[in-house]
Amino acid sequence: MKAIVTGACGFVGSNLVKVLVAHGIEVLCLDIKIDPSKLPNSQLVKTIELSIDHVDKLLEIIEEGEYQLFYHFAWLGSAGPLRMDEKVQVQNAIWTIDCLRIAKKIGCQKFICSGSIMEFEVHEAMYAQGSKPGLAYLYGVGKVLAHEMAKPIANNLGIELVWAYITNAYGVGEKSPRFINTTLRKINHKERLEFTAGTQNYDFVYIDDVANAFYLLGIKGKANKGYIIGSGDAKPLKEFILEMTNANAPDNPPHFGDIPFTGVNIPLSTFDISPIQEDCGFEPTVSFAEGTKQTMNWLKEIDHD
Repeated sequence: MKAIVTGACGFVGSNLVKVLVAHGIEVLCLDIKIDPSKLPNSQLVKTIELSIDHVDKLLEIIEEGEYQLFYHFAWLGSAGPLRMDEKVQVQNAIWTIDCLRIAKKIGCQKFICSGSIMEFEVHEAMYAQGSKPGLAYLYGVGKVLAHEMAKPIANNLGIELVWAYITNAYGVGEKSPRFINTTLRKINHKERLEFTAGTQNYDFVYIDDVANAFYLLGIKGKANKGYIIGSGDAKPLKEFILEMTNANAPDNPPHFGDIPFTGVNIPLSTFDISPIQEDCGFEPTVSFAEGTKQTMNWLKEIDHD
């Protein structure tokens, strides 16, 4: 078994590579810039520095039928200002289709793509009467577009498409200013912890569990199915915040309602992980309290350095 991973030096991609190698799977790692420190030191790891807009160059490098799995994570503007750039997000969707077609041409049997829970939020925000979604939704729009183009094209090409909706991945190795990191840094700096009322439903899943889920999807995921990758314990955001602060800052209680909530709330049923449990045998192993503790300790180390 051999796999190709785009965005292999990214947060999720690099952790998946480690899991694949641990299971004896040879991996061809693609990224615009290869960072060896992010990848396991193994003879099973091969690397190519390649921008995703030149993915067709794989046709010149790879012998047809050599790789069976194609994991796609490369996505420009998953954080920062480009997350709100419509041209970038539409282009990401087109690049996803380019990768899908190349995967078929080089003989891959399965294309496993990283989607987002925001795909569900987009539908809630766009089609509710009188809703006023902001530019932050454009990232999710790009994921929806990629998904809705990929499914019929994959069926036409005759390649198995497995779609994964990541809820909110976090953990050691991610430096972005997303919710968990920002909150833990505020705890480290003993800042006042201010939040919305926290009534919106949420889920967080530790990176080790995310990587294992993607490995299992490559081995056992079924074509034309979408799988939620989550903790199996979705609940209102307030409960996650209390769990995180109780574990990491019992002397700095959170304040709810100081910040207005302008997003949408999706039902708890959306976060159901039973399909990936039943089809692939996936079971989360890292609790939210433990995962935030590990992340906190790592952030202290890197911020101190």
